Amino acid sequence: MKMTDPQGYQPTTTHATWGAGDPHLRITRGDDRFVFHITTNIVHIGAATGNELLLTETDPIHATIVHDDGDEYVLTLHGEGEMSSDHHDAETESGERSEVLRTGSCFTAGPWLLVFGRDEFADHGRPFGGREGGEGTSQRPQAVRPDYGHHENSP
Repeated sequence: MKMTDPQGYQPTTTHATWGAGDPHLRITRGDDRFVFHITTNIVHIGAATGNELLLTETDPIHATIVHDDGDEYVLTLHGEGEMSSDHHDAETESGERSEVLRTGSCFTAGPWLLVFGRDEFADHGRPFGGREGGEGTSQRPQAVRPDYGHHENSP
């Protein structure tokens, strides 16, 4: 469905191909700095052998990041740590916290600081990060999100 108004306006969109935008984590601890590119649908983070992202001085599985059917990257923090958002999408009885990651979202695992990044065109937040076109009722709607569930690499 193509959305237009009588003046011919077509809304901008942040919808990109599934998994686009080089999702990655910038990871620091003291002088240690590196980038981890997220290339799988599930990333296990912690000290256990076999994790996609192995970090010393953390719980065996300290956190997971799941690439969901909506092309979002969802963090679940299983161990102790801080998250950048005060609002969490879910919290379990065991104290695990979960939230959708946006560019700039950060969390800690042991002594490590991890910051999520994804090119803006593929980050499914507001168009242009909400910087153009106002907010709320003055923000024009985006086109309908594509059906990523039928992508060959979706979970």
